[in-house]
Amino acid sequence: MKLSTRARYGTRALLDIALQEGERPVLLRDVARRQGISLLYLEHIVAPLVIAGILRSTRGPKGGVWLIKNPTEIKLSTVIQLLEGSIGPVDCVDNPEVCSRSNVCVTRDLWDELKKAIEGTLGSITLQDLIEQQKKKEQPVSIMYYV
Repeated sequence: MKLSTRARYGTRALLDIALQEGERPVLLRDVARRQGISLLYLEHIVAPLVIAGILRSTRGPKGGVWLIKNPTEIKLSTVIQLLEGSIGPVDCVDNPEVCSRSNVCVTRDLWDELKKAIEGTLGSITLQDLIEQQKKKEQPVSIMYYV
């Protein structure tokens, strides 16, 4: 199972916005440049996050985007679901009516467990967790020389 570019780019963009946030809104063109994402595509990705109340967007010379919610309140499971839809690996997990074998199919149970595991992992990670991990990755590594 693969996540689409919407989920991958959207998560990176949201992290970028959170890391850049300060006194003024973050310009999407700057996020697009830093992340190597088309501005037009990024605008489409950000739209569901604005509609869901995770980001706010303002147009104009002093416009841009910024977080509305605290990063500790933004779970990755919410972000991925907004950008991807269901993370069920097969249709019958979310909609058993699509398959007449759903109630007797052991593989459907396996796919359901997989979905729950993914939701559990993504639900346990917040945007704040990603911010902290990113800051650790950016810290210079000190090298000790022994003679």
